[in-house]
Amino acid sequence: MTDRTNEIIRLQNQIIRELTRNSLRRVGEDLWGPPRQDSEKNSPPPGFPEVPDVFGEASGKAAPAAQANIQEDETHPREDIEALKAELNSYIGLTVVKAEVESLINLVKVNRLRREHHLPTEELSLHMVFSGNPGTGKTMIARLMSRIYHSLGILSKGHLVEVDRSGLVAGYVGQTAIKTKEAVDKALGGVLFIDEAYALTTRGPQDYGQEAVETLLKGMEDHRDDLVVIVAGYVDLMNQFVRSNPGLESRFNRFLYFPDYSVDEMLAIFEMRCQKAGYQLEAGAQGTLRRILEEESQNNIGFGNARGVRNLFEQAIARQANRLAKEDVLTREQLMTLTAQDLEAREEDAGTQQEKSQ
Repeated sequence: MTDRTNEIIRLQNQIIRELTRNSLRRVGEDLWGPPRQDSEKNSPPPGFPEVPDVFGEASGKAAPAAQANIQEDETHPREDIEALKAELNSYIGLTVVKAEVESLINLVKVNRLRREHHLPTEELSLHMVFSGNPGTGKTMIARLMSRIYHSLGILSKGHLVEVDRSGLVAGYVGQTAIKTKEAVDKALGGVLFIDEAYALTTRGPQDYGQEAVETLLKGMEDHRDDLVVIVAGYVDLMNQFVRSNPGLESRFNRFLYFPDYSVDEMLAIFEMRCQKAGYQLEAGAQGTLRRILEEESQNNIGFGNARGVRNLFEQAIARQANRLAKEDVLTREQLMTLTAQDLEAREEDAGTQQEKSQ
């Protein structure tokens, strides 16, 4: 074999090695994202098994360390319960809800201690009904409850799966049970949060929602040691929902009522949003904001509490951007400040909303 032939074969082998490495790297990045910056130049992405190098060179590190990382992610380390309680107490308003959650935490802790001392304990039903108007913090507290239950050792993962009627009910016979079971399976180890749950039982006995309820009840029974279900909606409708089925009534015996936020609380929520996003109200703008919040909460049924405050904030920063766009030079102070003018709705806002609805 000539030197020229040997050189060609060597170059071909080199090209094959590079193509192999690049292909492995692309596949790995698709699965796990880009490799860490401190990884070796030719190492495969974390978690990718080592590929034997047929040309005598190592193509990367072995997989055991990566497998350990995957195992660590799947163990879902528990958060400190005191830190979670501090987070709960940092929320604006929700005084009654905070007290109820604190009481539930204490009950679970004492029940666990009684078991450790071989004392009789009552089986606790930890499924809950959250009732109140939109924007009162129901989803936020449900997410925190999943973490609290995990911290207390009740749930193995502590995640939250949020669905509504459309996430449980299908349009064909037999499909609803499958769809509901999939949602239950996805929530195992955590909390299944069903928003506007009353929609499952308000459309008549022939509706597929009844099938969803029956499948849900079976899932709650089959997985009672590692699943918590929280249903949420308007007060009267949620009471009707629970009373519509004996199985629901026996499993949901914890009710948390979420009252509307007061004007002072909504004002505090707006200012908190400003602080987190790097904005501030100019002197005197707080009075304008208070007036707007009072008018909206009294006259606008669909205002939505904290959700309405978020909309006001987003509209205010959009108006500020339109106002500042006319200036050639802007200071840091100007970029941070929301004025009373930014808070007030104007005719062009109504025109923009009308365009969006068309």
